[in-house]
Amino acid sequence: MTDDLYDQLANALDRLPNGFPRTPTNVEIPILKRIFAPEQAVLAVQLRGEMEPVEVIAERVGLPVGEVMSRLIDMARHGLVWYEKRAGKRCFRLAPFVVGIYESQLENLDHELAHLVVQYMAEGGAAGIMGPQPAIHRVVPAQSAVKSEWILPYDDVRAILLDSKKFEVRDCICRKQQAHLSHPCKLPTRICLSFSSMEGSHTPNDISQAEALALLDKAEEVGLVHTVSNVMKGVGYVCNCCSCCCAILRGITEYGIANSVARAGYYAVIDAEDCLGCGTCVERCHVHAISEQDGISVVDRERCIGCGLCVTGCPNEVAHLERRPEAEIVQPPLDFAAWEHERLVNRGLIV
Repeated sequence: MTDDLYDQLANALDRLPNGFPRTPTNVEIPILKRIFAPEQAVLAVQLRGEMEPVEVIAERVGLPVGEVMSRLIDMARHGLVWYEKRAGKRCFRLAPFVVGIYESQLENLDHELAHLVVQYMAEGGAAGIMGPQPAIHRVVPAQSAVKSEWILPYDDVRAILLDSKKFEVRDCICRKQQAHLSHPCKLPTRICLSFSSMEGSHTPNDISQAEALALLDKAEEVGLVHTVSNVMKGVGYVCNCCSCCCAILRGITEYGIANSVARAGYYAVIDAEDCLGCGTCVERCHVHAISEQDGISVVDRERCIGCGLCVTGCPNEVAHLERRPEAEIVQPPLDFAAWEHERLVNRGLIV
């Protein structure tokens, strides 16, 4: 009976736009058992992918409103469901596994769970989550690497931060995972930013706007790729990614998913006449888009994701970003609702 419950939960998660594909070994079942207590799973399978008032959910599950509310609030604290107020009503929905549930497991993550998730991704989880389009994340170029007159509003993370009022920093779940697997990353772990235009309650993760901007600069300096949710409006976080740990970049380098992340609307160019072949750009490129040929660095434009780290790291200032032709730029969906709709259509879950 318990396994049947978690089967239902896995299938419910896979019906969400982000996806949670089943695997031949059913490794996803022990993952869900580690994250969801049985009483949480019972409630989660009754939730949908859109916000619903708690009264509607309580009627569906046949429990008192107060009891359902208490359970859902506790689940929201653990990142298992999403919560918001709409027209004065408290509403909830099932959170996706990625990005959502898994990123909230920092305190729950240990060697066993880390190993299970790696196995899950290798057995088809990565392809099923990161393969469908639109991509979950998109690359934002290093802010100092792109001409200010080129940068589009949805790429201008610094401007978004300047318009925000609340800022938090958390550990990167991907680097924590690799550390539990005895593969510690040399790059900073506590560098994932979230922000909001609304004031919020105080948390231990709060930082100031100045500290948030400084972390953005630090990420570019040490060579981390900025990625955000793949939408024009409603960006609320910046992940700072590396290809040795972070799943979306490993999607390209390890799992062979070329479009696991939406590329920025730029590509790198290195001046062959002035390049001294120092190799810095080769080392800073997380997707192996730059190689040394006859003593100079050469960019594979097809592999380049437009992150700009070669530009910010070049000691001789011979690398720069060029704007991709309009025909090559894939505009992100307007907002999260549009993203979810496109994703459901492309996954064949709606017409």
